[in-house]
Amino acid sequence: MPLDLVTIPCLKDNYAFLIHDANSGATAVIDVPDAAPVLAALETRGWQLSDILITHHHDDHIAGVDALRAATGAKVWGAKADAHRLPRLDHALTEGDRVTIGAHGGTVFDVSGHTVGHIAFHFPGSGLVFTADSLMAAGCGRLFEGSPDVMWASLSKLAALPPETLVCSGHEYTLSNIRFALSLEPDNPALISRFKRVTAAREDVRPTVPSTLSEELATNPFLRAAFPELKAAVGMAGASDAEVFTEIRKRKDRF
Repeated sequence: MPLDLVTIPCLKDNYAFLIHDANSGATAVIDVPDAAPVLAALETRGWQLSDILITHHHDDHIAGVDALRAATGAKVWGAKADAHRLPRLDHALTEGDRVTIGAHGGTVFDVSGHTVGHIAFHFPGSGLVFTADSLMAAGCGRLFEGSPDVMWASLSKLAALPPETLVCSGHEYTLSNIRFALSLEPDNPALISRFKRVTAAREDVRPTVPSTLSEELATNPFLRAAFPELKAAVGMAGASDAEVFTEIRKRKDRF
C-alpha cells in the first residue's frame, strides 16, 4: 500500500505534509511551519508522529520543529550541510541517503538553489516528492543563496522523475506563478487550462498543492527552460538551457 498523504495549510501560505504507513503506523511530517496544525491533523486521524523531515533552514519551514518534537518524541531528519542552522538533528543527511518510514524508503536529493543545503525527499513507491521551495507549483523558489546554474541542476534532477509523481511543494503561490507563466506563454493551452482550475480552487479556498510532475513539465516555465517553444517565446532560441532559466528567473524577480 502506498503512503497516505495529508496536506496541511500552515501560517499564511505554507504547507506541511503528513505521510503515514498504515501497516506499521509510522508517520512523518515534512517541514513544520507551525506545530499546532500538525498536532491537530495527527489527533484527528489518531496517528502518532515518528519522524520529522526538514527540507531547509528558513523559519517558515522549521519554526514548529522543537515544539512538535517535544510533544511527540519524533526523530528529526535534515541536511548535514545545513545542520548548523537547523534544529538539532537525529539523522544528518546527504544526497543519496535513504529515509525509512515504516516499510517505505525515500531518497534524499540535494536541490540547492533557493538555499545552499536545501534537500528534497522522494518516495518512489508512493509516487511522492517533497520539494518545499525548490520546485514549486508552476514556479521555483527565489535564489537567496545558490546560483542559477545550481538551481537549474537541481530542477533538472526533479524533472527526470516519473511524470506521474506528485510534487508536494511548500507554498500556495500557484496562482501568481501561473500569471507570470502566462506572460511568457500566453497561448499555451495547458497553461490556460491550469489557470482556470487554479482560479476556481482558490475561490473555494482549496489547496492547489500537490501537483503532478507532468503538469509542471507542461506549464512551469522554470522546468520548460529546455523546451524549444519556451526558448522561442523569450527570444533565446539559440541559448543553453541554463541561460534561459537564468533569464526567466530574472524576469520573475521583476514581475
